[in-house]
Amino acid sequence: MDKRYIQLLSLQFPSEELAGAELIRLKAMLNLPKGTELYVSDIHGEDEAFLHILNNASGIILEKMETALGNELDEHGMQALASLIYYPYEKITEHENDSNPEAWYAQALQQLIGVAQETASKYSRRYVRATFPEAYAYLLEELLSGREMVNQETYYQSLLDSVIDTGSAPQLIMALCAVIKRLAVARLHVVGDLYDRGPHADTIMDALMTYHSADIQWGNHDVLWLGAAAGSPACVANAVRICIQYDNLDMLENGYGITLLPLALFAENTYDDASVFNPRQIPSELYMPQDKTLYARMHKAISVIQYKLEGALVKRRPEYDMGDRDVLSRVNWQEHTYTVDGVAHPLRDRDFPTVNPDDPNELTNAEYALIGQLVDAFRRSGRLQKHARHLYKIGSVYLSYNGNLLYHGCIPANEDGTFMPLTFEGKTYKGKALLDYCDTMARHGYFAPENSELRRAGRDFLWFMWCGRNSPSFGRAHIATFERALLTDTKTWQEPQNAYYRLYDQPDFIQRIFEEFDLDKPWSRIINGHVPVKAAKGEDPRKADSKLIVIDGGFSRAYQKTTGIAGYTMFFSSHGIRIASHEPFTSRAEAISGNTDIRSHSLIIENLPERLMVGDTDEGKRIRQRIDEMEALLHAYREEMLRQEHMEDRPFDQ
Repeated sequence: MDKRYIQLLSLQFPSEELAGAELIRLKAMLNLPKGTELYVSDIHGEDEAFLHILNNASGIILEKMETALGNELDEHGMQALASLIYYPYEKITEHENDSNPEAWYAQALQQLIGVAQETASKYSRRYVRATFPEAYAYLLEELLSGREMVNQETYYQSLLDSVIDTGSAPQLIMALCAVIKRLAVARLHVVGDLYDRGPHADTIMDALMTYHSADIQWGNHDVLWLGAAAGSPACVANAVRICIQYDNLDMLENGYGITLLPLALFAENTYDDASVFNPRQIPSELYMPQDKTLYARMHKAISVIQYKLEGALVKRRPEYDMGDRDVLSRVNWQEHTYTVDGVAHPLRDRDFPTVNPDDPNELTNAEYALIGQLVDAFRRSGRLQKHARHLYKIGSVYLSYNGNLLYHGCIPANEDGTFMPLTFEGKTYKGKALLDYCDTMARHGYFAPENSELRRAGRDFLWFMWCGRNSPSFGRAHIATFERALLTDTKTWQEPQNAYYRLYDQPDFIQRIFEEFDLDKPWSRIINGHVPVKAAKGEDPRKADSKLIVIDGGFSRAYQKTTGIAGYTMFFSSHGIRIASHEPFTSRAEAISGNTDIRSHSLIIENLPERLMVGDTDEGKRIRQRIDEMEALLHAYREEMLRQEHMEDRPFDQ
């Protein structure tokens, strides 16, 4: 090992005693149980349901409660305590006016300490201590370690009494609830699609920015918003269109400060009948305009701009092989028809005053100014830019973690099971190399120098990832936005899936992916999102003998009629892997007032024959590397290759 590195390491551990103590700690850590990982996918802006899942750790906290207090509390008591853990501030407020709040505080503290001890039992004390808020670190450490000490019963009780006497009980209760939730899940994996359809992806991003340990595998809706934040006009137009279509204007205007007033004025002055573009629903907020005609015109105006921008984009990027998405150039403007598979279909709307038949993708001056204003608003939104940077910081196209492979969409494949090659800039990519290339280009779109060709190429590529033919995050032959809006024949609305989705139930195909990504653990799985599992029709989330798990179960309300459930989550604990299906979440207010929880049903994927330890994980690999370094440092001290600071030579105040 490099002597210079050993010398630097000695600055942190300046004596044989300190190096030896650290080596002992590291070796012991390898034999702690592996922390629990929680997987969620396709949240689509459903902020209240997602935040409740974070609060209850998707049922993990309730299991810890049953282990710790199952003999002490009935079902009503369990529900009340669970609600306190999930929403401590609100539940404490409810009890402030009790006739004897101190009695409630005392009971709640005793129960919470028991749950916290159970939740902390698989971690080292050093790790647990790091989760304590600084103001209550000493007190929490004493309470969690002293409850069972026979000789300290009086001391332990006096601590609790003093907490209540000094009026500190509410703060300590909230601290305990935070510690329980922090320790219940060691790592959160979000397998894509935080944005679109649901009301507040911005609130979800705020929660993820403060979550202790999380990663995101970008879905196609996420890269759309990354492209919009980066300043891609095509991505901005798509993001605005979806917000209008799904009543997400509150997030856009109040959450991100992006005003649509210029779009509304332009739409009112440009279009008459736009009923074909009626949005799915009108905003319910009292302070939002309720004019259905206005929203239809806005939807039409931004849709036409989107078609123009996309047509120009696919012409300048012929390698995308998406000429069929130059839709306005394919319209017969004399007959107002659009041909699909040799059949001419009449357009449902013929009023397109801004389209020049000789150059259909040319923006009018007003459209050019409008999309410029919108792009500028997206780029100037401080909150959106903060969220985009965090998506890049903890996100990626795919992740290999603790022997499992996570990605949102697909590994594009041919019908024969081989990986599909895609060519960009004269070079062909497939399998893992394709996903790596997508990740790199997505980052160029946001971080490459402003006005550089690399930045422009990356911005266009973010749009390709959103909806491109056989893009790994989209996984379809084309996106039928135009056809769904303007053609009556539903056969033209089809978006054929990549062969991957016909192959991923075949063990041989999954084994090929395992080999491509060097997955070799006995428990290795692929965790996939993107395509909702139609559980109501008997579809199973387990594919290829449970080697691939699809965890898109309809978190978004827009999909719940299709799936019949309200989402899947998956757990990977030291004991095994299981998936939980969830019933619809009513509301945060009802969960607080009625002590209600999300009802869940678990399905065991695999019980491991032996409990997994930290030494079996990726963290174990890093610890072993650190052990090698510490052993080299210890050897250097013992062979007197380094000068060390003996403990007796150190000043007393150190």
